[in-house]
Amino acid sequence: MKLNVREAARILAVSESQLYRWVEAGEIPCVLVNHQPGFSPAELLEWATARRLPVSIELFENGDEENGARPPRLADALVVGGVHHGVKGDDRESVLRAVVERLPLSDAGDREMLWQVLLAREALGSTGIGEGIAIPHVRSPLVFPGMPASATLCLLETPVAFAAIDNQPVHTIFAIVSSTIRGHLQLLSRLARALLDPRFKAAVLRRASGEEIIEEARRLDATLSENRPGGPHQP
Repeated sequence: MKLNVREAARILAVSESQLYRWVEAGEIPCVLVNHQPGFSPAELLEWATARRLPVSIELFENGDEENGARPPRLADALVVGGVHHGVKGDDRESVLRAVVERLPLSDAGDREMLWQVLLAREALGSTGIGEGIAIPHVRSPLVFPGMPASATLCLLETPVAFAAIDNQPVHTIFAIVSSTIRGHLQLLSRLARALLDPRFKAAVLRRASGEEIIEEARRLDATLSENRPGGPHQP
């Protein structure tokens, strides 16, 4: 799935001319097909999150309610994935291993495959977005049919070098698992929005309890529901 310039500009809430300037300067990840840029949704969200740019998550969620589906909520995903304090690891490889071990996957083969894929992804470019935070994922999201959407938050015992965008070691890792590509992107976009919220981000960075971090996520989910067209979204 690739986004065109118009779609990418709407997600980033910028003009198409601004997007073209970023493309010409080589500042934004894209591929050129017949001289026209195309954008990976996951890469675009990662790029925007690293630069603290707001994203229009509604564009990922529009149409779900009409189909009887509900976008995954960040708080619900954190309940499933868990908030884990004191996660150990000496380097990026061992930390990713520890993170994958805490994901709500039942198949050992899935864990090994995901770990290998995440290592390969990091070799292409770090998923460290700055300020000690990383969101390891692959550019073409992996999905696990039948699994509930989850966001696993790992707070490391010791910061590790991650080749992050600001060259600072990483101490906080979010990992997302979903049963569909659309669900993965919806959850990733909600996480990107949450990391721009001062209260949620402060709770994460001061390593608050899992209950407090999840409560901040519930607050944000409620705010997003209230701002949706037609009023609050009912469970």
